[in-house]
Amino acid sequence: MALSVARFPDWLTLDPALRRKISSTAAERAGRLEPRLNAFVALEEGLVSVEGHLGGLPYAAKDMFRTASHRPTGGLSTLGDVAIEGDTDLLARLDGAGARRVGFTGLPELAYEPSGYNHARGRVRRIVLGLGSGRCERQRGVALGSDTAGSLRIPAHCCGVTAWKPTYGVVASTGAMPLAPSLDTIGLLARSVRDMRATVNLILADDASSAGGTIAHARVIIDCVAAAEQPVRQACLEGVDCIEASGTRVETRAALADIEAVDAQALVILQAEAARIHRARIQDPDIPAVLRKRLAKGLAIDDAALATSLAMRETLSHDFTARVFGGADAIILPVMAIRVPRALETDPAADEFSPSALYALSRFTRFVNVLGCPAIAVPVGFDDRGLPVALQIVGRPRTDQKLLALGQAVQDRSNWHARVPNAVIDAVTDVMEL
Repeated sequence: MALSVARFPDWLTLDPALRRKISSTAAERAGRLEPRLNAFVALEEGLVSVEGHLGGLPYAAKDMFRTASHRPTGGLSTLGDVAIEGDTDLLARLDGAGARRVGFTGLPELAYEPSGYNHARGRVRRIVLGLGSGRCERQRGVALGSDTAGSLRIPAHCCGVTAWKPTYGVVASTGAMPLAPSLDTIGLLARSVRDMRATVNLILADDASSAGGTIAHARVIIDCVAAAEQPVRQACLEGVDCIEASGTRVETRAALADIEAVDAQALVILQAEAARIHRARIQDPDIPAVLRKRLAKGLAIDDAALATSLAMRETLSHDFTARVFGGADAIILPVMAIRVPRALETDPAADEFSPSALYALSRFTRFVNVLGCPAIAVPVGFDDRGLPVALQIVGRPRTDQKLLALGQAVQDRSNWHARVPNAVIDAVTDVMEL
């Protein structure tokens, strides 16, 4: 995904008439790009828009949300039970505030695959890695998705966009397909923090913290940075410099061992809960064998082991906050220690498949879900192949708005998030309308 010199302007900087034009033609433009990107399960043209403060902002939703009028596939080739309870009101909130729904994006079967590969639908074309809702976010707008172990932050890194993984529980998950309910969060992808801020405010629970301000003091997890491949490490350090230049006091601390201790429990909870939620699929011939094997592995974790891992969360969170955060408001580390892998390296059916690359995608993201902390992923540059790199900023619970303020400050000082990929630039007649 080489990068052109074209730049995306922020949504709110556009003339209102241009915003209306972009909004009204969003589904048509997505359809024009779909043959080359393979991003959407369904496009929604002809929806009647309403006036509202989101001003026609285009949005897409991962195909895992059930409404009165939409039954999601959950990444499966045929409709069936995907363990959803109730209907979501998140899409109705967006529609009612004047956003324009473009459609529903693809995802891996049951959202249980960090690379985004779908056995039936294949991968996103002409993007090295594209995961879930992240597939469409180099168009203008926001995307509603889920993050159980990194599925917002990983595509943000791989696609060069911005992700917000909220504090656990501050965005309602009713009506969304579960994977591991103790870890599941519903959040957003967008090109920039500015483009998502109004939507964040709309979907936060009424009792969520809305404290203003920004992150005054952050710790860089220096051994995680050191563990990254050199091009990733270099981009992350440039991102840290930008954070520091934004006014945040930065210091370093080693904490890889602490992260790995939490991560061990993340794997137990993820595998055990996913297997129990989707037990009926273990013998389903319509889902790939590798996923059936993964679910069966989770059932091998007994109830006592799962209960122990869940019971440890409060202590792990308390100890991690005291030891790793210390007096800081946030910690900073790479989203991924590796460069964006080639698609075939993360395709279990390919000869080039690399299990170690697949595991490495979420190595630095899973622990955040166990702790229940909010996190953002912001683009901080490009590797030696011109592919994106993102930095992960993790805050204390209910400091979501402060994290977003810091992300916005970084993006006000940089343009890493504003590049237009060559995968689509030749189909664009005017970058202002992308």
